[in-house]
Amino acid sequence: MAGSQSVPPIELVTYINVVPARVYEALTTGAGWDAWFTQGTTIDPRPGGKIHLRWQNFGAGRWTAEDGGPVLEALPAQRFVFQWSPSGEPTTVAFTLNPLGTGTLVHLVEQGYKRTTSSLQACLGCATGWGEALTLLKFYLEHGITYGTVPPEAAELVAIQAEG
Repeated sequence: MAGSQSVPPIELVTYINVVPARVYEALTTGAGWDAWFTQGTTIDPRPGGKIHLRWQNFGAGRWTAEDGGPVLEALPAQRFVFQWSPSGEPTTVAFTLNPLGTGTLVHLVEQGYKRTTSSLQACLGCATGWGEALTLLKFYLEHGITYGTVPPEAAELVAIQAEG
């Protein structure tokens, strides 16, 4: 595989029935991310600032991870862009918010993955992960549903299913 060629970006779009300012606040504050997706995230939401995402015993697999990087763009109620390195090399994540009716059309694009085994594995994981994340964001903003703690036994069930 050629290591320098990029793969097509991850692109997802969802409608969230709240105004763009509320979506933007959930995307640009640590408390906002922690309500719907992470545990212990910190953000300095201005160009040149930093985002540090943190997951602790997340999901059925109960995985723990940290990642982050520079904030590249922050236009209130319109756009939030940052870099992180899920494959060890930086990718760029852009959330664009467009008003639509009584809510917001959220367009997520992540780009910069390379044609290497580790980068492609990270891209596949993030493609499904961002889909889950946007669903969690929608549930939180529209219904106040926050991500709860998954019981420890879930990790054992995930491991058993993966084996067989």
